[in-house]
Amino acid sequence: MKQAKAKLEIKQRRSFTEEFKKSKVKELVEKRITIGELEKLYQVSRVSIYRWLYKYSPHHQRKTTFVVQMESEAQKTLYYMQRVAELERIVGQKQLEVDFLNKLMEIAGAELGFDLKKNFSAKLLNGLGPNEANTATK
Repeated sequence: MKQAKAKLEIKQRRSFTEEFKKSKVKELVEKRITIGELEKLYQVSRVSIYRWLYKYSPHHQRKTTFVVQMESEAQKTLYYMQRVAELERIVGQKQLEVDFLNKLMEIAGAELGFDLKKNFSAKLLNGLGPNEANTATK
């Protein structure tokens, strides 16, 4: 059996100028390039890129903790109270519409001489009313 000989590759030690590092950090900060793209494009380790960021970017400092706070409970409560008030207003408007339509049907029924709610039924597509359809299918 032949074993594939693993080539011993000596990793070249490269150094980048300070201007190059600063320009790449500027591109990173301005989001024109990502760390992954920079890593692949220039074959630089992530560790090195982060070192550049910490050294040349005023926004990225080591051991800096970014605290992201959730909305305060008071703000949430205020928002939901406003939302409930808005929904109650909408429901109130819809209830007024329903009451108006019911009263309109009552007045129209009184003028026509019969109860529109009880006597109104939609015709089926075959032209039979609901009661006629039941008896026709039996």
